[in-house]
Amino acid sequence: MPGATAQTLYPFLWRASKLFPDREIVARTHEGMRRRTYADYAGRVAQLAGALEATGVESGDRVATFCWNHDRHFETYFAIPNMGAQLHTINPLLPDHHVQYIVENADDRVLFVDQSFLEKVEAAHDPDAFASVEQYVVMGSTTPETSLEPVTDYESYVADQPADYDWPDLSGDQPAGLCYTSGTTGKPKGVEYTQQMLWAHTMATLPATGLDITADDVVMPVVPMFHVNAWGLPFSATAVGAKHVYPGPAPDPADLASLIESEGVTLTAGVPTVWLGLLEYVDEHDVDLSSLDRIVIGGSAAPESVIRRFDELGVDVIHAWGMTETSPIGTVSNLKPGMDEWDPERQYAKRGKQGLFVPGLEFRVLDENGEEVPWDGEAFGELLVRGPWVATEYFERPDATAASYEDGWLRTGDVVTVDEDGYMEIVDRTSDVIKSGGEWISSVELENALMAHDDVSEATVIGVPHERWQERPVAFVVPQEGVDQESLKGTLVSTIAEEYPEWWAPDEVVFVDEVPKTATGKFDKKVLRERYGDESLVEGKAPDEAAPEDADD
Repeated sequence: MPGATAQTLYPFLWRASKLFPDREIVARTHEGMRRRTYADYAGRVAQLAGALEATGVESGDRVATFCWNHDRHFETYFAIPNMGAQLHTINPLLPDHHVQYIVENADDRVLFVDQSFLEKVEAAHDPDAFASVEQYVVMGSTTPETSLEPVTDYESYVADQPADYDWPDLSGDQPAGLCYTSGTTGKPKGVEYTQQMLWAHTMATLPATGLDITADDVVMPVVPMFHVNAWGLPFSATAVGAKHVYPGPAPDPADLASLIESEGVTLTAGVPTVWLGLLEYVDEHDVDLSSLDRIVIGGSAAPESVIRRFDELGVDVIHAWGMTETSPIGTVSNLKPGMDEWDPERQYAKRGKQGLFVPGLEFRVLDENGEEVPWDGEAFGELLVRGPWVATEYFERPDATAASYEDGWLRTGDVVTVDEDGYMEIVDRTSDVIKSGGEWISSVELENALMAHDDVSEATVIGVPHERWQERPVAFVVPQEGVDQESLKGTLVSTIAEEYPEWWAPDEVVFVDEVPKTATGKFDKKVLRERYGDESLVEGKAPDEAAPEDADD
């Protein structure tokens, strides 16, 4: 056993296998449901490390995964970092040219790929970009026909290796993980995680100030394992000895509901669109969610209507915020002592915010002039953060580092307010906030208000160029089935006008079948801007005469 003086991931694996050897790891896979124990898991992790070593993988090398959430993917989470290599999770939903850039930039030695993503890898494969890849491993028990070579299946790859491994002593600053941002502006940027960063992030998620994870929990990460390590949940669940449940390839609401019922899931996590889909499924089917204690929602703001609906079902929604660069969890919207005695409306006002920074992180909010804004819930500025699990540079991208970091602080690009109790709320992205007639309009607030309507399934808002007012808001709405769209349009605009200044109301509501989404499930406003940015969609409302005289500045 390696020494435990450094802050590394190995002690989490050791503890789970020794103290909770019979606790289960359950996965829905293309081969059916599979169950293992932590004792089994530790042996298979050792086999995988041995197989990688036999391939020639050494300390500091990068090993890529191109996979959904399942047990074999989970085995790479501890085998690769603990042998001193670097786990590089690749988002399979990225465009081919981004995949090519990422593999070449990372210089990956081995690539693990799910069978369902083989065609994607084959399409993206470029001899020059993939020149570093010496072995392809298909996540299954048989080797399919493919143009990739050399290739083997996972079970054959690990079969001849012993179920024990001489794990090395690693330092806390040993690179352990690599994840690329989705590249919404320019090329994707690589974010490296050291052993110490992942250890510190794991420890921050466990107490009540984080996600309050214990050995009694049954944890189901719906957020993809290729997206910032499934928000760290595979590491956190292992650290405490909790049961794991992995929903497998492309789970739909029926799959999630079935797993919650059959496996007794207590904690799950994902982006809002996942839970909107589950709520719609629950409304139409007889679903038992009695085991489910809480849902962590991040990636984008959780509409208050979603929080309220899950409350009715006896499920707590925990709002959280983070970024690839923050490993990712930065804030969690837990109520402070005494707030549990508040009336529900005051509680919802807090729970709907991104919440309190978890212990270990520092933050600042700066206005356009670089001055810190007051904590009054109204003044807003760009959020800057730093801490032990916040990256301080991008992988081999000094240009991107210089643009995003300032004196050791990460410039997040999120526009936020902080209230008198210290609760942070995202107003917008610096790239998404709408400036109309010199005044700011929060697209996030408008989206939350629109999605609070029962007849709206999804909604997003962008700023469209306007000759007089610079920009005007336009809403893109996915209505519930069978809704009269003209009537709904009038209702939505009038509702916004009643709740916000009249000039905040969208000049146009465009009904769409689906809101475009990024590879991580967030609304992709870039696509909408490209599609509608040059069209005349707006008539032009603007701030009334009470707006500041310097509104054009």
